Amino acid sequence: MERTREKFVIAGLDFALKDGENPSKPKKLDEKQEAFLIATACSNPPEGRVRWTMQLLAEHLVKVGIIDSISDEIIRQTLKKMKLNRG
Repeated sequence: MERTREKFVIAGLDFALKDGENPSKPKKLDEKQEAFLIATACSNPPEGRVRWTMQLLAEHLVKVGIIDSISDEIIRQTLKKMKLNRG
């Protein structure tokens, strides 16, 4: 409903009711960044940790300069897409 209301305010009733193509959002990680994430997730976790967490992976990608910023949710979605999210 919120999107329809927003479309109506922006461009009127006809535009709001038209079910047009929705442009896809740009990917947060390119293929090289995804490959690095997967390799990291499959590697040994940092010392003192039993496993990688989504937050640890996000912080690691930023720390090593792979990406400027990223949320742990994007990490989760990427790993889920690759079927590497274990829980």
